[in-house]
Amino acid sequence: MSNLKPDSVIACLDCPDHVQAVLDASMWASNRLQAPIGLLHAVPSLQQKAAINYSGCLNIDDENILLDNFTTHEHQGNSELKAQGQLLLHQAAAYCEQSLHKRKIYSLHRHASLSESIDYVDEKSQLIVLGHHVTCKSTLSQLIRPSLCPILVTHTPFMPPKSALFAFDNRATSHKMLNWLCKTPLVRALSIHIVMVGKENAENCDALREAYARLKQSGIHCKKKLLDCRDVRAALHYYQNEHDIGLLMSGAFGQSRLRELLQGSNTERLLGTTKTPYLLFPKA
Repeated sequence: MSNLKPDSVIACLDCPDHVQAVLDASMWASNRLQAPIGLLHAVPSLQQKAAINYSGCLNIDDENILLDNFTTHEHQGNSELKAQGQLLLHQAAAYCEQSLHKRKIYSLHRHASLSESIDYVDEKSQLIVLGHHVTCKSTLSQLIRPSLCPILVTHTPFMPPKSALFAFDNRATSHKMLNWLCKTPLVRALSIHIVMVGKENAENCDALREAYARLKQSGIHCKKKLLDCRDVRAALHYYQNEHDIGLLMSGAFGQSRLRELLQGSNTERLLGTTKTPYLLFPKA
């Protein structure tokens, strides 16, 4: 992994069903951030019981590089797993080049778990892109919670968004994301709806108004809305569907662990139910 380039967009190719979506999302982000793409493949454990079949995970024209035999069998050795990973990385690079992607593309092939691999690239990257259904034993929450880097989780297919919903809750992670949104070119061209779910009181109204003003001062086209509702997940999804918003954004795990234990985590609920790409800003 010594070839890791700073400020890259890291495309995690761990999920066969989402490889193409992850690459499409990574190219979208790379163009906006003017950043190279690091194609990350973490070789699955030999102890992994379920077979992982990458055959047909990408639509490319070169029929000589098909992944018909790209299946992890129970008795395969490390060398076979490594060869399969290199084949996947080769085809992923070919897909990006065929899509006329202009930014630099390079491969990161690790014989380690996905969580360990993400931990390695975390501090030096601009953005990490994950498929919604990861194949490793870790859940999305377990991968995202310790991250220092913004993470984009995508379903398949990835559709470039024209607008985004920023779920603002006035917690520390929301303010960190607000600071980042005011500076990053990633979503600058999008129309941003800053939405707060909570009681319509002076504190919430003032916090939302100030956050909205900061986005406007940064040159971002945005709208604001306070939704007086108890169910945060339902309110955000309803608003997103009503306004046909293609990207959800929020701070990640802004509640205390005790409150999460007692009330559950809004981040986990949104991760489990959102049907659009979801951009999360880390708590760390």
